[in-house]
Order: sequence, then C-alpha cells, then structure tokens
Amino acid sequence: MSHATVTHHRHEAPHAAKSALLRRTLRRHAAGVTVITVPGPAGFTATSFSSVSLDPALISFCVARGASVAAAVGRADRFAVHLLGVDDAEMAERFARSGVDRFAGMAPRHEQDGLPVLTSVPAWLTARVVARYPAGDHTLVIGEVDAGGVRADTPALIRHNGDYATPAQLTPPLLAA
Repeated sequence: MSHATVTHHRHEAPHAAKSALLRRTLRRHAAGVTVITVPGPAGFTATSFSSVSLDPALISFCVARGASVAAAVGRADRFAVHLLGVDDAEMAERFARSGVDRFAGMAPRHEQDGLPVLTSVPAWLTARVVARYPAGDHTLVIGEVDAGGVRADTPALIRHNGDYATPAQLTPPLLAA
C-alpha cells in the first residue's frame, strides 16, 4: 500500500493578520458566558470555559497573562466557574471591566479558603487546580471538580458576534419547535 503525500501551497498570513482572522472567526462562534472567581477575591468574565474529562471530572478555562486578575489566578489553588443565565448580562459586563470593584453590591458565599461563590447564578462548579500551561498570550488552567450546584433551569447567556444572546435568539425560525 502506498501513501500519497498531498502538498497544499498556501500563503502564510503574517502574525497580526492571523490574530485578526482568529478574532473575526471566533465572533461567529457562540459561547456560553461564565464568571471565574478565585480567592482574593478576584474574578473575570470568560467564554473559554470547557469540560475536559468526566473521569476524573476535569474542567478548564484560559486567562490572558496580561489581565488584571492573572496574578491572582496564578496563585490560586482553587477556582469557581459560574454559568450565567439570561438575566446576568450586567454581571458579565461588570466582571469584564478593569479598574472596578467587580464584587460591589454582591454577597458571594466564601469557602473556607476565601473562594467566592456567586450563588445567585443558575449553576456553578468549584474545582481544585491540577495543572497550568502557558498557551501563547494566555494560561490554560485545568481543575478537578469538587463541588457545585444548580439553582435554576434558566436559559444560558451566550456571547455571539460581540454581543450577548440567548439560545432562542440563535435558533433559526425554521428549526424552532
């Protein structure tokens, strides 16, 4: 059996053009909106949350190394992921802003180690950090789930095309039930 090698000739875009292409393309990718918190307290809005494994139960997120919360995330041995619902767009905006008290007016429950848990959101998980990896201008953080809760069956808050949306807003009319 012979293996044919296929060669594709393509023009490699410069670094800045690749970054712009990735940003433009990811705007078309609908992603759930979360708030990540660590002891400090510190927190930020993220769409990079992902499940990694069911056995063991592992989850991950990425944080920009230049973000105001990067040092706190780097020191933390635990984190909480808060899955936002359709009524949480203001919270998402607040945790996305730098230079403000992101926890102002909130009453998070604090774990023994100071981890803030925002129990007003529809669902949350807490996890113990098991790995950190440098990934370009970000750090990938992986944690093993240790607790969580589901408070409400609320539609998810989604980020799409630079704005917040709900799953219903993204469903084409012909496919709606």
